[in-house]
Amino acid sequence: MDAHGIAIGETVSASSKLGKKDAGALAKAASRVYVAKGKKLDEFRPGGKADATTVAAMLGPTGNLRAPTLRFGKTVVVGFNEELYSDLLG
Repeated sequence: MDAHGIAIGETVSASSKLGKKDAGALAKAASRVYVAKGKKLDEFRPGGKADATTVAAMLGPTGNLRAPTLRFGKTVVVGFNEELYSDLLG
């Protein structure tokens, strides 16, 4: 993040388990949600709604929000995809 001049506003420890409710709140506030799982990348446009498909994609097998999760502006990125990070962050 430092290399791109991006200041981290909030860091949440991995030991803090964020679940379905938290994922729903993130999705509801976002205009775009990107979910990366391996090489697969899905884009959702929640439009102020936290639909079950978007929230389910954001959660891992334990039912917790997948890491890393990055929120900037109205965009949320869940999981890691180097190409996506490069495209979004410059």
